Amino acid sequence: MKSDRAKKGLERMPNRSLLYATGMSPSQMGKPFIGVASSFTDLIPGHVGMRRLERFIERGVSAGGGVPFIFGIPGICDGIAMGHSGMKYSLASRELIADMIETVCRAHQLDGLLCLTNCDKITPGMLMAAARLNIPTIVVTAGPMISGSYNFKRRSLVRDTFEAIGRFRSGKINKEELEALEVCACPAQGACQGLYTANSMACITEVLGMSLPGCGTALAGSAKKERIAYESGVKIVNLVRRNILPKTILIPKAFENAIKIDMAIGGSTNTVLHLMAIAHEAGADLQLELFDKISKITPHITNLRPGGDYFMEDLEYAGGIPGVMKRLRQVLNNVQTVSDKSINQIAADARISDEDVIRNTKNPYHKEGGIFILKGNIAPDGAVVKQSAISKRNVRFKGKAKIFNSEEQAMAAIMGKRIKKGDCVVIRYEGPRGGPGMREMLSPTAAIAGMGLGEDVALITDGRFSGGTRGISVGHIAPEAAAGGPLAIVKDGDEIVIDINRRSIDLKLSNGAIKERLASWKEPEPKVKVGYLARYAKMVSSASKGAVLK
Repeated sequence: MKSDRAKKGLERMPNRSLLYATGMSPSQMGKPFIGVASSFTDLIPGHVGMRRLERFIERGVSAGGGVPFIFGIPGICDGIAMGHSGMKYSLASRELIADMIETVCRAHQLDGLLCLTNCDKITPGMLMAAARLNIPTIVVTAGPMISGSYNFKRRSLVRDTFEAIGRFRSGKINKEELEALEVCACPAQGACQGLYTANSMACITEVLGMSLPGCGTALAGSAKKERIAYESGVKIVNLVRRNILPKTILIPKAFENAIKIDMAIGGSTNTVLHLMAIAHEAGADLQLELFDKISKITPHITNLRPGGDYFMEDLEYAGGIPGVMKRLRQVLNNVQTVSDKSINQIAADARISDEDVIRNTKNPYHKEGGIFILKGNIAPDGAVVKQSAISKRNVRFKGKAKIFNSEEQAMAAIMGKRIKKGDCVVIRYEGPRGGPGMREMLSPTAAIAGMGLGEDVALITDGRFSGGTRGISVGHIAPEAAAGGPLAIVKDGDEIVIDINRRSIDLKLSNGAIKERLASWKEPEPKVKVGYLARYAKMVSSASKGAVLK
């Protein structure tokens, strides 16, 4: 065992003495040491219930014959960080999380790893660490939040808070309703109720084979989730003894499966960044073009919020991710998972209890997948759009550019009612390098939707979008403006054409005119000059490469 390096032999007497100081018994010294990377925090609704899950994981590890060691990993709630400078740290925290887990596990020579996670950047950061460390690992995601309720209608975070701001600003709801929604929209622990980034990544983790079946949608606070936590603890010791490593799970065919299921359920656009980053750590060559190739042949068969009206709880009760796998069984690669069941076995055992929540592939919500990759003279290295969150009448948009060099500038214009039908809001210098940190633009997109302009206004950015964004929203534009990409030279009034079906996004300007403008462009001063974000800006790669650190 790896832990023998830290605990066996005469020379390790001082090491053992310190381990005994933690309360260990000599009878435990010969057992596998299992690290439990827990992102428990009182700051994040998706994580406040993790203390109880830690108990079930500890029970499972002990029952399996291992010794559990819990250590803390920080997390950021994207919703709380949204709309201000705090969001600059969200994506950047992904790399810190991976580095921290690597540091703790290698410093203490742990034999196995169990990752307790839930929200947007914590889950991919932990998966990156698992691939980098390549020690037996299982991921437990803490589960989705149940829906809220107000006036006998189910409620969710994005539509009933972020979008409610726009509805209130435009006079569609009164102050009483606004205040009631604020309290009722998020009623309990868990990741926000729709297929936003946290739940998208939980589902993808299950498909990658790194979580036990059913983990991705099992609700926060449920006994089912606690049973999964316990069984994961038992299983991780078994994986250590058999030396089943992440790189035997995280193979190219597993990433193909993850993309296929992602397209079928209509996951967050952030999954593109995160899958590329995880693949990078696993040594798998994952190109942006593969997402679009798979999207063209994979039907979108669920209709969850933000684009649809179903909630994560509906997907859970309808059959969860195993049910979605059952629908796509014929096109999925039959690869290994940490559960010891193959993908085919999991799909075969699944039951689907609602034919509308998880539709048949012959009766999809869309014939193609939830995410499209767009290219054009404004995004030569690519851009990402969640086509499943766009209405059919908006598959082609032509509008005049309204330029903003930060999210704050754009938000002020939206709330000041300076954005009109036919406008294409351009938010630039918000990419991985320029932001720095590639902030999510949920506040602007939700305000536009809430004010009734979601069908008539487009928003494009070198930043990101929350999984909760809906409407004509194109993100991850690469190269970003701060790197001298064409987005940097767009001017107010320039015409922009977005054609979803053609996978194109273009500035109606000649190549010569674009080159002339680029020749006179000057790189702006960095927005952040000290601290972690300043270092991050110097090291981060393009969004088209997963925004990993060079």
